[in-house]
Order: sequence, then structure tokens, then C-alpha cells
Amino acid sequence: MKYSIDKQEKYAVFRLEEENLNSLLAPNLKSEFVIFANEGIVNLILDLSGVKYVDSSGLSAILTANRLWKELGMFVLTGIAHPSVKKLIEISRLDSVLTIIPTVAESIEYVFMEELERDLNAEVEEDV
Repeated sequence: MKYSIDKQEKYAVFRLEEENLNSLLAPNLKSEFVIFANEGIVNLILDLSGVKYVDSSGLSAILTANRLWKELGMFVLTGIAHPSVKKLIEISRLDSVLTIIPTVAESIEYVFMEELERDLNAEVEEDV
């Protein structure tokens, strides 16, 4: 499985560099997600801009990441450019479950805004 990861202080961008996210890749992808979660990556942005096909195993891997990062921080899905991938996510109703942002740049901004909001809410709770 080919991918790149850009780790920053507040987030990591995981870019899958495969055209197909299917049953051949999904188990490896899930394993990578568990490793990153154990490494303490607080916010993960999954970039699917190069992916043209996703099957049910691929959706399962995406949901695994979403579940893992509910405990840690946030999981953002981005770069859903190919119509078949977009359609599958809509048909499976995952667009109502997942945080989906159009671009990596917007996803990074979103993560920073959510972090800021979390920090502000924590300060307010401490003052109460």
C-alpha cells in the first residue's frame, strides 16, 4: 500500500496514493490507523484525492478511523473528487456520520478551529 503522511504538531495528513481502496488494502489501512492512534496523533485528515474506487471494506477502514479518533480528537475525510467515491459515501449515508471537507487546506483550517473551540470550552469549564 502506497501512502504519504505529513505529521504536524496538531494534526497529520494521511494521503492514500492508490486508486482503489478495496478489500486488498483495507486491512493494512486499518492497521496503519491503529498505529497512528497509538502514536498519539490527535487529529487525522484522510486525503482520498487520488482514490477512484472504494468498496465496502474500504468504507469499513474509513469508519474504523472515525471510531478511533472519536476518542482522540477528530477525523476528517477530504479530497473526495471521484464521482463513484462520492456516490458510494452518499448512498451509504456516511456523509451524515463523517466530517467531510472539500480540500486539505480547508481541513487543516477546520482542525485548528475545532482545537481552538475545544480549548476555549475547556477554559470556560475551568472557570465555572
